Amino acid sequence: MTNSEKLLNFAVSVLVLLVLLVLYAPFFVGSIFSIFETDRNGIHWDDGTFAWYLKLWSNTSIMDAIRSTLLVGLFSVSAAVILAVTLALYVESEGAIGRRLIELVVYLPFLLPPIVTGLSLLIFFAELGVSRGITTIAIGHTVFVLALLYRLVLTRLQALPKSLVEASADLGATQFQTLRYVLWPHLRPAVATGAILAFALSFDETLISVFLAGNETTLPLRLWAMMRVGFTPEINALVTIILSVSILLAIVVSMRMKPHRDNDF
Repeated sequence: MTNSEKLLNFAVSVLVLLVLLVLYAPFFVGSIFSIFETDRNGIHWDDGTFAWYLKLWSNTSIMDAIRSTLLVGLFSVSAAVILAVTLALYVESEGAIGRRLIELVVYLPFLLPPIVTGLSLLIFFAELGVSRGITTIAIGHTVFVLALLYRLVLTRLQALPKSLVEASADLGATQFQTLRYVLWPHLRPAVATGAILAFALSFDETLISVFLAGNETTLPLRLWAMMRVGFTPEINALVTIILSVSILLAIVVSMRMKPHRDNDF
């Protein structure tokens, strides 16, 4: 390696470290303020405590928001998985009609700004006379995360040789048996990766939830309401938990998407 290449690698490494520092500095600052007391004299490093984290568990509104967030995430991911697999199988089947239209409907809510997607869904549910709540939030998140799962499943499905399905049919397997014993083992890693990523997006989603929440609330909405009165150690503790979960899910996804020798991701 020449000196110029070494210098270039060093410069790129420094740039990457600076970008990571800027991105994750708020997380570390918030986590510090959630543990150590601060005042005009600075940070009291000798008075560290996790009391604010313990108080979160006794806060009824926060616990209700956590339950709502988990419920919405599980429902939206489950529904999106079923829709993604079904649509991908149909689009890749022979004689499928309206492939471009299906992909437009799937991708558009994800590509549009969340405020546009949320407002459109709000108008849609209002015209149908559907009251806003957990159900509407879950449907909105399903529409939002469907594109990710569909893309991962479709890409995995397109990478499989057509001879697998043909051989299964030649051996007398039904379509359901082909899906269960031939296609699903190959699609399962992509579905699992997409489900984790979709749950991470649903866990953090705020703008769509604002339009569809009604009297219900999710964890990001609860945090948003708390920040209106200023930042407190309790808010910093909640922010730290939310960011920690999001970062952990992102790490899991990145590890699963790393190519392996068996070509599973």
